[in-house]
Amino acid sequence: MFHCACRQEEVDVVFFLSKMLEKEKISFHYFRTIEELLILSQRYQLDLVIIAGKGEFLKEIEMVRLMKEHIFLAIIPTVLYHPDPLQTTLMAAYENGADTFLHGEWKEKLFEAQLKMVAARSHRDISVNPSTWLPGPTLIEKEIDRLLKLGADFGVCYADIDDFKGYNDYYGYYYGDRAIRLTARIIRDVVFDLCHEGFVGHIGGDDFIFIVPTALVSQACENVIKTFDTLMPYRYADEDRLRGTIQTRNRKGELETFTFLTLSIAVLINQSGVFTHVGEMSHMLADLKKYSKSIKGSNYVVERRKKY
Repeated sequence: MFHCACRQEEVDVVFFLSKMLEKEKISFHYFRTIEELLILSQRYQLDLVIIAGKGEFLKEIEMVRLMKEHIFLAIIPTVLYHPDPLQTTLMAAYENGADTFLHGEWKEKLFEAQLKMVAARSHRDISVNPSTWLPGPTLIEKEIDRLLKLGADFGVCYADIDDFKGYNDYYGYYYGDRAIRLTARIIRDVVFDLCHEGFVGHIGGDDFIFIVPTALVSQACENVIKTFDTLMPYRYADEDRLRGTIQTRNRKGELETFTFLTLSIAVLINQSGVFTHVGEMSHMLADLKKYSKSIKGSNYVVERRKKY
């Protein structure tokens, strides 16, 4: 399904897009404000944002600027359309981060090629994990650095699926990827249900980062774990779920038995400017992650010591 967020003033681009992409499975979602767009981005995996109009276009360009300043919205390809824009409008749009500006008479074949190119280019963006479409390491580091510079109080939560390799070896990479996508969806939904200012990133593999205000850390971790433990057993075949275990051979050729996947979360709190650099937090999280994974079952552990 191709998800497209649209904002249109006096120009019905949805009519043209529906006709142009009639062979595609496409879903249109409408917004007027940046807040409404943010909610859409948290609810759907948006492939494109299209903003159309034929007036002065000042509000539209300002919206593009706000999008590109937001850590989540910035990764969504943004396309503008105006039937007769001024040269200064075109320049201002690109200067504020527009990915493509379609203009003039609607040229179906040309615009279709441009839109598909923009979407494909976004899919290849190295800052976004291609499996979950969550921000990757570069954007995770950027967000933590931004919060540190603001002097904000927040919790960085490092979530890791326990014994994922055993599951992946037993069921294969296709089902392993589905388990990772489910985990991403669980974390994303929990975090954004609690606070729209939260952040969710995918480090890679079965490792995730989510960031919430300090006061919401416990609630976020508990809800993530509860949902994970409820849903993940249904990623097992009926006979394996009834048995409660799977068996697969490790690198030494030895047969190992694994129970259902669990989730370990290591939490580091930045309060009153304790940390000043992403590297400090990363080092402590790595150590805390090892400890949280040594505890049987799904759990979260909050680091109470001072930084080292």
